[in-house]
Amino acid sequence: MHTIIPFKNQYAKDFYTLNMEWLKTFFFVEPYDEEVLSNPEKYIINKGGHIFFAKPNNTIIGTVALMPIENSDRFELTKMAVSPNYRGQKIGQKLMQHCIDFAKHNNIPKLIIYSSRKLENAIYIYKKYGFKEIPVEPNCPYKRCNIKLELVL
Repeated sequence: MHTIIPFKNQYAKDFYTLNMEWLKTFFFVEPYDEEVLSNPEKYIINKGGHIFFAKPNNTIIGTVALMPIENSDRFELTKMAVSPNYRGQKIGQKLMQHCIDFAKHNNIPKLIIYSSRKLENAIYIYKKYGFKEIPVEPNCPYKRCNIKLELVL
């Protein structure tokens, strides 16, 4: 069982490194990604968001964030990445379940995910956890996004 821990400044580099590796493997790094990943406290923590890490032993092997969406009661489940050496071990699903449990416990009514249809396994998992597809808004923050999902808690 992997321990899931909350953000501490000492893990900001892990947040950046895990997400950059994931983006470079599957897509490309957009300016918005670079900005948020370089400043997780400014863009996520200080705005009332949360970042979690999967940490068996003393190694950070996965991460995910709940980022508040301005002028709404929803949070974006975002920046989920697992180290290549640990993929296929359901760590992403453990992080997802942790976020859902956290949202329920903290009365967050809706979670949304921006994704890409290219990520078939991820979308399958999102739907398995109850996320439903909704329309992507024209000013979506990510160029790679072509699917948006929502979970009503």
